[in-house]
Formats: sequence, C-alpha cells, structure tokens
Amino acid sequence: MKRKFTALLAFAATGVLVTNAQQALQYSAKNRTIKVYVTEKGTDSRITNTQTLHFEDKPQPVETEVAVFVDPAKKFQTMVGIGGALTDASAETFYKLPKDKQKEFLTAYYDKTKGIGYTFGRTNIQSCDFSSDSYSYIKDGDAALKTFDISHDKKYRIPFIKEAIGAAGGKLNIFVSPWSPPGFMKTNHDVLHGGKLDKKYDQSWANFYGKFIRAYEKEGIPIWGLSVQNEPMATQTWESCLYTAEEERDFVKNYLGPTLQKQGLSGKKLIVWDHNRDLLYQRASTILEDPAAAKYVWGIGFHWYETWTGAGMNFANVSLVHQAFPDKNLVFTEGCAERYDATKLNDWSLGEKYGTSMINDFNGGTVAWTDWNVLLDENGGPNHVGNFCFAPVHADTKSGNLIYTNAYYYIGHFSKFIKPGARRISSSASRDKLLTTAYINPDGKLAVVVMNKTDEKIDYFLWIKGKAAKVSSDPHSIETLVVE
Repeated sequence: MKRKFTALLAFAATGVLVTNAQQALQYSAKNRTIKVYVTEKGTDSRITNTQTLHFEDKPQPVETEVAVFVDPAKKFQTMVGIGGALTDASAETFYKLPKDKQKEFLTAYYDKTKGIGYTFGRTNIQSCDFSSDSYSYIKDGDAALKTFDISHDKKYRIPFIKEAIGAAGGKLNIFVSPWSPPGFMKTNHDVLHGGKLDKKYDQSWANFYGKFIRAYEKEGIPIWGLSVQNEPMATQTWESCLYTAEEERDFVKNYLGPTLQKQGLSGKKLIVWDHNRDLLYQRASTILEDPAAAKYVWGIGFHWYETWTGAGMNFANVSLVHQAFPDKNLVFTEGCAERYDATKLNDWSLGEKYGTSMINDFNGGTVAWTDWNVLLDENGGPNHVGNFCFAPVHADTKSGNLIYTNAYYYIGHFSKFIKPGARRISSSASRDKLLTTAYINPDGKLAVVVMNKTDEKIDYFLWIKGKAAKVSSDPHSIETLVVE
C-alpha cells in the first residue's frame, strides 16, 4: 500500500504514474562528467580543479576494488547553510586591514564564484570572550529595558555584518546567541564565571532577545534564528550562564517561546542546547519530550569541544538525536581549534578536524554547520580573557596580510559546492580509510566529498548505478567531485 501511495503522490505532482522502481532509475550517470577539485598536503592544490573524468560501464565491483557508492535516489535532510561567526573580534580585526585586503577577505568567504560561498552565520548578543571587553546594552538594574541601546555594535560589528551580507549577494542567514544576561539579572551578579539567571528576571531576559532582534533588523540585518544560551553547562572565566536541561526547557516553555510569539517573532528559528555533543541526547530528550516546550523549538545546536573533557567526538550522539527526533533540526553552532600557536598555522590537522567533523555531522542528519570566528588577528584574538584560538583566516595587522590556513579550504570543499536547498544522498565508501558524504544540489549537480586522512594513496571507483569513473585519493587530501 505504501508503494502505491508514493507512486500516486508522484502522479499527482507530475501527471505521470511512476513506480518506485522507475523512481530509482530516474538518475543516470550516463554521459555525465566529473570535475575533481582537490586540496592536498605538500602541494599547491587548494580547491584546485585537477581533472575532468567520464563515467564508463561498471558492473558489480569485486571486493579487492575500492569504491565510493553514491545513490541519488536515496535522499535525506536538506542543507540550510554553511558559514562562520561574525564576532566583535572578527569585526575589529577586519577594520585594521587595508581596504584591498578587506575586499579580498569578503570575496574569499562570501563570493559564490571566486570564494567559498558562505551562506550562514552567527553573532553574539552582548559581549562574549571574543570581544575586546565586557559590555551590556542596558544600564545596570534596568529590568524594564528602557535604556536598551546597541550603539556599541555600530562601531565595528554591525557595519562588518552588513559588508558580509552584501558580499554574499544580499542574503546571509544569521542566528544570534547570548553568552550571559546582564550581571544584575544573575545569581552571581557577574556576567563572567557562570552563575544562573535569577528567576525574577525570567520575563525581562526573554524580552531582551526580542529587543536585540528588532534593533538589528532596524539596522538592516535580518535575523534568521536564535539560540537560548551559548554553552549552558560551562562555567567560564568569560561571559557564561548555566541552565540545566530542565531549566532551559522551562525557560523556553514559560517565557522565551511565548514572548517571541507575542512579539511577532515566532518565525525566528529557536535553537536549544548550543553546547557539546556529549550531553546532546540528554538535553534534547529532556526538552523535546515536553510538548509544551517542543512546540517552540526548531532545532538543537551543538559544538565539538569534547576533547578537553576526554569525552571524544561523539558523532553517534548526533545520529541518535536525529533518529529519535526526526522532526527537529540539528545545527553545528560552533567549533574551532583552541590554544592558538602561530607556529601551527600550517598544521594540516587543522583542516582535517573540520573535514572529519563536517562529514560525520552531515551524515548524522545535521542541516547547517557554523564555524567560530571567521577572522582573528596574529595573536588569535582579540579576546578579553586571553582565550586565544585559531580561525580559518588570520590577519597580520602589522603587515596587513591575510593568512589562509588549510581549514579555510577544507570548509570550502563543502560550502562552495553544497548549496542551500541541496539534499543529502547516500554515499558509502567500501574502505573506512575514506570518509565521504554527498548531496544533490537544486540544479541537479551532485557534490561528492571524499577525504583521506591516511599516509597512503587510495585509488577508487566513483560508482553510480552501474556507471563508474576511476579516481585517486592522495595522502592527506580532500576532494569534491562535481557530477554534471
């Protein structure tokens, strides 16, 4: 009955009755070409179009042959976007660059042809660690928010974000996140060092999100979504605020969700958790198993900073949440290489961590992926607590030059070729030494990403429904195969 119903849906949409078997055969690799784009350690290849291949007939591969099997008929989640965070630190560094380098930076990240085509972004509500100082939009004690003013952001961050939107062609989906409420609203009376939101300020803090969104939109920056709290289980030396899963659930259910609705902002995508993969399932289940809270939640955000706790990367938790709550969206909301060291700017492991994470997160059901700071200076900042980190691109503010780490190129193998609206499709490697994911774009082109973290060259067949082309994956390389 289910098969007949699927066929009838296809008939209703097209006027042609199509069976499941016929649907599976609709995509053919015959007469299609493959453009191979490569980034490889020890070479000058950086998203370089190295060759164009053609499919040939290829029956059942044998076990001694390595293959990446792609099935365009098996479709999964839809891509929302890929991008990075537009922080105070990034903005301040950007305006220390000469004009020609500012233009180069914007083109490199946001131009869809000449750059890597970022379509997604994040920014902070009030200050975060990657701000030059701690600041608030209201005066101390103003629970009524009468003094609300974003003048601080008009100097660097707002014009920077508007430049990025322009470079992206006029549209850039941006979500916003708070690191801490104002100190007087917290149990520790401090924006730093954790603490919790004092219950008597629940409504005032909920109102604050709407004030911020309205203020930014008045400045010409549309806000796509928001998260409840950055890293709600981390007591940091910088801006931080703690919520248990139950506390976040109740704040969403009783205050933030209804307030956004009352303010006409229910269309903004509300993201919960916004912390590491290790507690992802526990947080998601606690919030989403309550229908009164879940109705306000669009998705669950997560980071990758598990290694310092010894928890590992926990990709299985992403898949588990997707399986348990398939009607909610998974978003990677932040990640970077920590503990900045200028001698490691050329370390190949920077990019390989991104590639590993992105492939596994997308295969687990993630719909959007957000790097941390898009730009930092030669010290890995500015940062008001010395929490210096790596970014894909650094600026030497003394010379005015830009430094592109290989992380920029690894991210680009996804963001440049996998467009918003693309559907993930089945992609499976016959050897675990190769990592792979694949998407079919709205224009019908396939983007198949294949990554090799090993020290050996691996020859394989890109195989699609009886057609295949032989490809080589060099040691410590990533390649995107565009099937046209």
